[in-house]
Amino acid sequence: MPLALQMVDVFGAAPLSGNPLAVILGAEEMSTERMQQLTRWFNLSETAFLLPPRDPRADYRVRIFTLDREMPFAGHPTLGSCHAWLTAGGQPRNATEIVQDCGAGLVPIRRTPGGLAFAAPPLIRSGAPTPQELDAAQRLLQIEPGEIMDAAWIDNGPGWLGIRLASAERVLALEPLRSWTGRIDVGVVGPCAPGSETAFELRAFFSDPQGGIVEDPVTGSLNASVAQWLYATGLVTDDYVAAQGTRLGRLGRIHLSRDPAGQIWVGGATRSHVAGQVLNL
Repeated sequence: MPLALQMVDVFGAAPLSGNPLAVILGAEEMSTERMQQLTRWFNLSETAFLLPPRDPRADYRVRIFTLDREMPFAGHPTLGSCHAWLTAGGQPRNATEIVQDCGAGLVPIRRTPGGLAFAAPPLIRSGAPTPQELDAAQRLLQIEPGEIMDAAWIDNGPGWLGIRLASAERVLALEPLRSWTGRIDVGVVGPCAPGSETAFELRAFFSDPQGGIVEDPVTGSLNASVAQWLYATGLVTDDYVAAQGTRLGRLGRIHLSRDPAGQIWVGGATRSHVAGQVLNL
Protein backbone atom coordinates (compact mmCIF):
# COMPACT_ATOMS: atom_id res chain seq x y z
CA MET A 1 0.00 0.00 0.00
CA PRO A 2 1.47 3.41 -0.94
CA LEU A 3 2.44 5.71 1.92
CA ALA A 4 2.34 9.50 1.77
CA LEU A 5 5.72 11.25 1.84
CA GLN A 6 6.76 14.84 2.44
CA MET A 7 10.28 16.23 2.23
CA VAL A 8 10.49 19.18 4.60
CA ASP A 9 13.22 21.79 4.92
CA VAL A 10 13.60 22.86 8.56
CA PHE A 11 15.26 25.96 10.05
CA GLY A 12 16.25 27.42 6.67
CA ALA A 13 16.18 31.20 6.33
CA ALA A 14 15.46 30.67 2.62
CA PRO A 15 14.17 27.73 0.54
CA LEU A 16 16.51 24.72 0.46
CA SER A 17 18.84 26.24 3.05
CA GLY A 18 18.04 24.31 6.23
CA ASN A 19 18.09 20.65 7.24
CA PRO A 20 16.01 18.26 5.08
CA LEU A 21 13.73 15.67 6.63
CA ALA A 22 11.75 12.82 5.08
CA VAL A 23 8.37 12.33 6.77
CA ILE A 24 6.29 9.20 6.18
CA LEU A 25 2.62 9.59 7.10
CA GLY A 26 0.34 6.72 8.11
CA ALA A 27 3.23 4.45 9.05
CA GLU A 28 1.40 2.33 11.65
CA GLU A 29 1.72 -0.87 9.59
CA MET A 30 5.50 -0.51 9.13
CA SER A 31 7.83 -2.63 11.24
CA THR A 32 10.78 -1.12 13.08
CA GLU A 33 13.12 -2.99 10.73
CA ARG A 34 11.43 -1.53 7.65
CA MET A 35 11.56 1.98 9.10
CA GLN A 36 15.27 1.61 9.69
CA GLN A 37 15.79 0.18 6.21
CA LEU A 38 13.94 3.06 4.54
CA THR A 39 15.88 5.58 6.61
CA ARG A 40 19.16 4.10 5.41
CA TRP A 41 17.88 4.16 1.83
CA PHE A 42 16.95 7.85 2.03
CA ASN A 43 20.43 8.49 3.51
CA LEU A 44 19.36 11.67 5.31
CA SER A 45 20.45 12.42 8.86
CA GLU A 46 16.93 11.50 10.07
CA THR A 47 13.64 10.17 8.75
CA ALA A 48 10.38 10.53 10.72
CA PHE A 49 7.38 8.20 10.74
CA LEU A 50 3.96 9.48 11.82
CA LEU A 51 1.52 7.25 13.68
CA PRO A 52 -1.58 7.64 15.87
CA PRO A 53 -0.74 8.89 19.38
CA ARG A 54 -0.41 6.53 22.32
CA ASP A 55 -1.27 9.23 24.85
CA PRO A 56 -4.78 10.74 24.66
CA ARG A 57 -3.29 14.19 25.29
CA ALA A 58 -1.18 14.02 22.11
CA ASP A 59 -2.18 14.85 18.54
CA TYR A 60 0.15 12.41 16.79
CA ARG A 61 3.10 10.13 17.47
CA VAL A 62 6.45 10.26 15.70
CA ARG A 63 9.26 7.72 15.55
CA ILE A 64 12.59 9.23 14.56
CA PHE A 65 15.39 7.21 12.97
CA THR A 66 18.98 8.03 12.10
CA LEU A 67 21.00 5.83 9.76
CA ASP A 68 21.80 3.41 12.57
CA ARG A 69 19.29 3.82 15.42
CA GLU A 70 15.96 5.11 16.66
CA MET A 71 16.11 8.36 18.63
CA PRO A 72 13.83 9.29 21.53
CA PHE A 73 13.90 12.92 20.44
CA ALA A 74 15.43 15.18 17.80
CA GLY A 75 14.73 18.81 17.03
CA HIS A 76 14.41 19.28 13.29
CA PRO A 77 12.37 16.04 12.98
CA THR A 78 10.02 17.44 15.63
CA LEU A 79 9.29 20.64 13.71
CA GLY A 80 9.35 18.89 10.32
CA SER A 81 6.95 16.16 11.48
CA CYS A 82 4.56 18.72 12.93
CA HIS A 83 4.68 20.72 9.69
CA ALA A 84 3.94 17.60 7.63
CA TRP A 85 1.09 16.58 9.94
CA LEU A 86 -0.52 20.03 9.72
CA THR A 87 0.02 20.20 5.94
CA ALA A 88 -1.72 16.84 5.58
CA GLY A 89 -4.79 18.23 7.35
CA GLY A 90 -4.04 17.43 10.99
CA GLN A 91 -6.26 19.28 13.45
CA PRO A 92 -4.80 19.72 16.96
CA ARG A 93 -6.98 19.17 20.00
CA ASN A 94 -5.82 22.47 21.45
CA ALA A 95 -6.14 25.67 19.43
CA THR A 96 -2.96 27.19 20.86
CA GLU A 97 -0.49 24.30 20.59
CA ILE A 98 0.15 20.90 19.04
CA VAL A 99 1.31 18.02 21.23
CA GLN A 100 3.75 15.44 19.85
CA ASP A 101 4.12 11.96 21.33
CA CYS A 102 7.69 10.61 20.93
CA GLY A 103 10.24 8.50 22.76
CA ALA A 104 11.07 11.40 25.07
CA GLY A 105 7.44 11.84 26.07
CA LEU A 106 5.04 14.65 25.14
CA VAL A 107 6.52 17.69 23.37
CA PRO A 108 4.41 20.86 22.99
CA ILE A 109 4.76 22.76 19.72
CA ARG A 110 3.49 26.26 18.98
CA ARG A 111 2.78 28.15 15.79
CA THR A 112 4.87 31.33 15.57
CA PRO A 113 5.06 34.18 13.04
CA GLY A 114 8.25 32.61 11.69
CA GLY A 115 7.12 28.97 11.59
CA LEU A 116 6.90 26.52 14.48
CA ALA A 117 8.61 26.23 17.87
CA PHE A 118 8.96 23.27 20.24
CA ALA A 119 9.40 23.25 23.99
CA ALA A 120 12.92 22.07 24.78
CA PRO A 121 12.71 18.76 26.66
CA PRO A 122 14.60 18.29 29.93
CA LEU A 123 18.15 17.04 29.79
CA ILE A 124 18.73 13.37 30.44
CA ARG A 125 22.42 13.98 31.15
CA SER A 126 24.10 17.13 32.42
CA GLY A 127 27.14 18.18 34.40
CA ALA A 128 30.82 18.43 33.60
CA PRO A 129 32.55 15.85 31.41
CA THR A 130 35.33 13.71 32.82
CA PRO A 131 38.90 14.59 31.84
CA GLN A 132 38.86 11.62 29.46
CA GLU A 133 35.61 12.76 27.81
CA LEU A 134 36.92 16.30 27.45
CA ASP A 135 40.17 15.01 25.98
CA ALA A 136 38.21 13.02 23.40
CA ALA A 137 36.31 16.16 22.33
CA GLN A 138 39.58 18.13 22.07
CA ARG A 139 41.14 15.44 19.90
CA LEU A 140 38.06 15.26 17.67
CA LEU A 141 37.98 19.04 17.19
CA GLN A 142 41.79 19.32 16.97
CA ILE A 143 41.95 22.20 19.43
CA GLU A 144 44.12 23.06 22.42
CA PRO A 145 42.76 22.61 25.96
CA GLY A 146 43.10 26.34 26.64
CA GLU A 147 40.68 27.19 23.84
CA ILE A 148 37.72 25.66 25.67
CA MET A 149 35.86 28.34 27.62
CA ASP A 150 33.37 25.86 29.09
CA ALA A 151 32.18 22.28 28.57
CA ALA A 152 29.14 20.35 29.78
CA TRP A 153 26.95 17.39 29.00
CA ILE A 154 23.83 18.84 27.38
CA ASP A 155 22.20 15.60 26.29
CA ASN A 156 18.45 15.65 25.60
CA GLY A 157 18.45 12.41 23.63
CA PRO A 158 21.08 12.38 20.87
CA GLY A 159 24.04 12.45 23.29
CA TRP A 160 25.49 15.95 22.98
CA LEU A 161 28.62 17.09 24.76
CA GLY A 162 28.70 20.89 24.57
CA ILE A 163 31.92 22.82 23.97
CA ARG A 164 31.99 26.62 24.16
CA LEU A 165 34.75 28.49 22.33
CA ALA A 166 35.69 32.16 22.47
CA SER A 167 34.15 33.28 19.18
CA ALA A 168 32.03 32.36 16.20
CA GLU A 169 35.11 32.79 14.04
CA ARG A 170 36.94 30.06 15.93
CA VAL A 171 33.89 27.78 15.66
CA LEU A 172 33.79 28.31 11.88
CA ALA A 173 37.53 27.67 11.57
CA LEU A 174 37.36 24.19 13.13
CA GLU A 175 38.70 21.31 11.03
CA PRO A 176 37.73 18.20 13.00
CA LEU A 177 39.04 14.71 12.41
CA ARG A 178 37.35 12.84 9.56
CA SER A 179 36.97 9.53 11.38
CA TRP A 180 36.49 8.24 14.91
CA THR A 181 36.44 4.85 16.59
CA GLY A 182 33.21 4.50 18.56
CA ARG A 183 30.31 6.90 19.04
CA ILE A 184 30.80 10.60 19.68
CA ASP A 185 28.41 13.60 19.50
CA VAL A 186 29.91 17.05 20.05
CA GLY A 187 28.19 20.41 19.70
CA VAL A 188 30.29 23.59 19.54
CA VAL A 189 29.09 27.15 20.16
CA GLY A 190 30.77 30.54 20.04
CA PRO A 191 29.46 34.13 20.29
CA CYS A 192 29.20 36.31 17.22
CA ALA A 193 30.67 39.81 17.18
CA PRO A 194 28.47 42.59 18.61
CA GLY A 195 26.09 43.96 15.99
CA SER A 196 25.97 40.71 14.02
CA GLU A 197 22.72 39.36 12.59
CA THR A 198 22.96 36.35 14.92
CA ALA A 199 24.13 35.97 18.50
CA PHE A 200 25.90 32.60 18.29
CA GLU A 201 27.35 30.22 15.70
CA LEU A 202 26.94 26.49 16.22
CA ARG A 203 28.38 23.38 14.63
CA ALA A 204 27.39 19.76 15.34
CA PHE A 205 29.67 16.76 14.74
CA PHE A 206 28.78 13.10 15.21
CA SER A 207 30.10 9.71 14.17
CA ASP A 208 28.24 7.67 11.56
CA PRO A 209 27.87 3.86 11.54
CA GLN A 210 31.06 3.50 9.48
CA GLY A 211 33.17 5.60 11.83
CA GLY A 212 33.15 8.74 9.71
CA ILE A 213 32.58 12.16 11.26
CA VAL A 214 29.51 13.96 9.90
CA GLU A 215 28.58 17.61 10.34
CA ASP A 216 24.84 18.15 10.75
CA PRO A 217 23.48 21.18 8.85
CA VAL A 218 21.05 22.52 11.47
CA THR A 219 20.33 20.75 14.75
CA GLY A 220 17.25 21.56 16.83
CA SER A 221 18.11 19.25 19.72
CA LEU A 222 21.58 20.78 20.08
CA ASN A 223 20.25 24.34 19.92
CA ALA A 224 17.66 23.45 22.55
CA SER A 225 20.21 22.13 25.01
CA VAL A 226 22.76 24.85 24.24
CA ALA A 227 20.07 27.44 25.03
CA GLN A 228 19.32 25.72 28.34
CA TRP A 229 23.05 25.80 29.10
CA LEU A 230 23.53 29.46 28.11
CA TYR A 231 20.48 30.68 30.03
CA ALA A 232 21.42 28.62 33.09
CA THR A 233 24.96 30.01 33.18
CA GLY A 234 23.77 33.59 32.66
CA LEU A 235 25.50 34.09 29.31
CA VAL A 236 22.16 35.05 27.76
CA THR A 237 19.08 36.56 29.33
CA ASP A 238 17.01 37.63 26.32
CA ASP A 239 15.68 35.96 23.17
CA TYR A 240 18.33 35.33 20.51
CA VAL A 241 18.91 33.88 17.05
CA ALA A 242 21.61 31.29 16.39
CA ALA A 243 23.25 30.43 13.07
CA GLN A 244 24.23 26.94 11.98
CA GLY A 245 25.29 25.29 8.74
CA THR A 246 27.44 28.18 7.53
CA ARG A 247 30.43 25.98 6.64
CA LEU A 248 28.08 23.69 4.69
CA GLY A 249 26.60 26.51 2.63
CA ARG A 250 23.32 26.55 4.59
CA LEU A 251 21.44 29.47 6.13
CA GLY A 252 20.22 27.82 9.30
CA ARG A 253 18.52 30.28 11.63
CA ILE A 254 17.19 29.05 14.97
CA HIS A 255 15.10 31.30 17.21
CA LEU A 256 15.54 30.72 20.95
CA SER A 257 13.40 32.21 23.70
CA ARG A 258 12.56 31.65 27.36
CA ASP A 259 9.02 32.21 28.62
CA PRO A 260 8.10 33.57 32.10
CA ALA A 261 7.89 30.01 33.45
CA GLY A 262 11.49 29.34 32.37
CA GLN A 263 10.60 27.05 29.45
CA ILE A 264 12.97 27.26 26.47
CA TRP A 265 11.33 27.38 23.02
CA VAL A 266 13.18 26.48 19.83
CA GLY A 267 11.71 27.79 16.59
CA GLY A 268 12.34 28.23 12.91
CA ALA A 269 10.92 28.08 9.41
CA THR A 270 9.52 24.88 7.89
CA ARG A 271 8.78 24.31 4.19
CA SER A 272 7.59 21.28 2.23
CA HIS A 273 9.55 20.98 -1.02
CA VAL A 274 8.46 17.49 -2.11
CA ALA A 275 5.16 15.63 -1.68
CA GLY A 276 4.38 12.19 -3.09
CA GLN A 277 4.17 8.51 -2.27
CA VAL A 278 6.49 5.73 -1.21
CA LEU A 279 5.72 2.62 -3.25
CA ASN A 280 6.44 -1.10 -3.16
CA LEU A 281 7.16 -1.51 0.54
